[in-house]
Amino acid sequence: MPKIVDHDARRAELARAMWRVVYRDGVGAATVRSIAAEAGWSPSALRHYFATQTELLVFAMEHVQAEAAERIAADDRTGPPREVAQRVLEHLLPLDRQRVREAEVWLLLAARAQTDPAARSRMTEADDGIRRAVDFAVCLLTGEPVPDPAAAARLHALLDGLALHALTYPERMPPGRARELLGAYLDTFAAP
Repeated sequence: MPKIVDHDARRAELARAMWRVVYRDGVGAATVRSIAAEAGWSPSALRHYFATQTELLVFAMEHVQAEAAERIAADDRTGPPREVAQRVLEHLLPLDRQRVREAEVWLLLAARAQTDPAARSRMTEADDGIRRAVDFAVCLLTGEPVPDPAAAARLHALLDGLALHALTYPERMPPGRARELLGAYLDTFAAP
């Protein structure tokens, strides 16, 4: 009788192995070979699930999006709108080791999105998630039911810029500085 394989369980097992490698060694170390070794698989068995490095990155980005969505959904939404908006948006910035690793996946996938349709599609979905969080924050801060497109675009650009600077120049953009700059910008919504 043929062996029945639970492919979802196998992918979940690979996801756990992939993230152990990413958290321990960084996203650049997440190769088919290193993930296969971490999972105790052969590289050829892993290639059955992920034929290319881009497929692996797309899978990693799915995990990043799910983790960010869970963090945002679980966040305490009580308190002054300005504080709630900051807490929600901070979930999207690389302010701790987990979010740094998630942002590294985002950055690598963004680089591949220029030439790879699968990467572009996943990046569009990730960008849509960020946009929803930004729209929520702008509505919260302005008290309007629909976000001002220009304000949302500026805030989205600020988040992307802070994330990029925190990744590429962590000594110049440590977590406290990123929080401070985000907060200073959010304070402008309350200005007369």
